[in-house]
Amino acid sequence: MPKNKTHKGTAKRVRTTGSGKLMRQQAGLRHRLEVKSRKEKRDLSGVVDVAKPDVKRVKKLLGR
Repeated sequence: MPKNKTHKGTAKRVRTTGSGKLMRQQAGLRHRLEVKSRKEKRDLSGVVDVAKPDVKRVKKLLGR
């Protein structure tokens, strides 16, 4: 049985912390920025946890 391959698209979007949590960038900060308020842009700029229902699927894509 061959080894599972890492899904490179997911690997570029999701980072694993030292404790094993999955972190991702928030969506909505690529275009139409002049319409969004400063606060909205600030709030979107950080990294957040991957949603709990998605963690199992994303870990499988990353080969973990």
